[in-house]
Amino acid sequence: MVDCQIRPTKVTDDRVIDAFASIPREAFVGRNQRAIAYVDEDLPLPGGRCMMEPMVLARLIQALSVEADDNVLVIGAATGYGAAILARLATSVIAVETRTQMVEKAQETLVGIGTDNAVAIKGRLTDGFAKEGPYDGILIEGAVETVPERILDQLANGGRLVAVWRPDGHAVGVASVWTKASDKFVRRPLFDAQVPVLDEFRFKRDFVF
Repeated sequence: MVDCQIRPTKVTDDRVIDAFASIPREAFVGRNQRAIAYVDEDLPLPGGRCMMEPMVLARLIQALSVEADDNVLVIGAATGYGAAILARLATSVIAVETRTQMVEKAQETLVGIGTDNAVAIKGRLTDGFAKEGPYDGILIEGAVETVPERILDQLANGGRLVAVWRPDGHAVGVASVWTKASDKFVRRPLFDAQVPVLDEFRFKRDFVF
């Protein structure tokens, strides 16, 4: 996966590459999906979630520019694969997911692979987890039509948030990084990506009668 999917797609950070090489992706899916755990596409998970394709996830994590002493939040963490990768790069990782079964699976797997600096927590995705903030980096594992201000406000000054932005129902999104500077947020586009929108981050449109 690293040599065929990640290195050829502009992932050049050795720390990110080493993190992906060290985490067994198949541990984060059910037995019936382990044979296809390394396919170069999004992998559907129970409850409407998916495991983001390796190339997109790797480039998003690279764009976070995680330092060894960073505090990181993962939103929509599903079974915890992205959190496990980030735990190899940061001091601490909080992984938020709404579904009890996924939170339990994520925590069990993180412990099982010896990751002791990441914890899976049940909560509303659009709330983030301000209690453990501020965060140097936030990863939203899925596409979003909108990013709530209360999540951006959980960034430390100079902090980064990465997600795939899909406004107005666009079929293809734009992987982007939001940076906080002096209480202002600047979005920078990175690359096109086709990732399912997280239901919690769909823009609430008013109905007109």
